Amino acid sequence: MLSKEIQLEVNKGAMLPLMEEFYTIQGEGFHTGTAAYFIRIGGCDVGCHWCDVKESWNAELHPPTSVDLIVKNAATYADTVVITGGEPLTWDMTLLTQELKNKNLKVHIETSGAYPLTGFWDWICLSPKKNKLPTQTVYDNAHELKVIIYNKHDFIFAEEQAELVNDGAILFLQPEWSKKEEMTPLIVDYVMNNPKWRVSLQTHKYLNIP
Repeated sequence: MLSKEIQLEVNKGAMLPLMEEFYTIQGEGFHTGTAAYFIRIGGCDVGCHWCDVKESWNAELHPPTSVDLIVKNAATYADTVVITGGEPLTWDMTLLTQELKNKNLKVHIETSGAYPLTGFWDWICLSPKKNKLPTQTVYDNAHELKVIIYNKHDFIFAEEQAELVNDGAILFLQPEWSKKEEMTPLIVDYVMNNPKWRVSLQTHKYLNIP
């Protein structure tokens, strides 16, 4: 149980449940292959059954960490920072992103969009989930839409989401890792027949990096 003082700091986004932070290569989506410092924030109630970081779901397992310390660590590594989770928009991202921007860092987010958009972002990757659909604020501001393909029905879901996201968003289909052998050929065929879409792969897993 957090003290009242710390809970207040978490509520306003001055402290966040930090699960992990690491410098690596972005493996997915539009910025694949580029260096980035990842900040993984704990807490998520979206509950995807194929999530590969289920240990991020319970925010109480991850220590509330001051935004100042998170920013200090990030600024020593890279000029691009990716905020991921968990579901980072569970929390108010305003203070974290403002301090990162004050350090002249480019700030990206990977989000399901399940909560209203907070923060200041250079790039918003929206990866919507069926069981908790995105808010309009994220549909309106996303730079890329990345739909995970676990089964054939997900192509229908992808088209539904493409209709809802803003016209400028770049569209990606990505095979769920455990289904990649089955789904990747279907995605290749689908993109060739529907070239508004692009293929995204989890290249960091092929490279065996975080």
